[in-house]
Amino acid sequence: MSVALSPVRHVVKRVAWAALAAFLLAFIVLEVINHGGPALTAALLLLIAPDLTMFVGAGDGTAGGGKLSPRAVPYYNLMHRPWIPLAVLVVYSFGLLGDWVPLFTAGLGWLAHIALDRAFGYGLRERDGSRRV
Repeated sequence: MSVALSPVRHVVKRVAWAALAAFLLAFIVLEVINHGGPALTAALLLLIAPDLTMFVGAGDGTAGGGKLSPRAVPYYNLMHRPWIPLAVLVVYSFGLLGDWVPLFTAGLGWLAHIALDRAFGYGLRERDGSRRV
């Protein structure tokens, strides 16, 4: 059970997520300018990929009214947690994943997707597929 945020705190959180998203998108542009096509491809792929999880169970008739299929919820929530792309970025930054820049821009794109979702008020889902408040 989650506790509702005060209106001011809610706005501050969304503005903070928007600021992070702007920073990450600018960082992606810098990396694409420096490293070219593969960096762009990886970033764009991971900017889109987290929402592809919404199609899991799309034809089973359990979704509707703004809800995801309950089968999609674990995948959707996994792809919309910031810790995974953040861990990729940190581990890459310490050189433990080699020096393949598209991996870094993929992490940036993934984290930017999450930040944009949170800035626009989208977050994780409940077990039944409804949005968490």
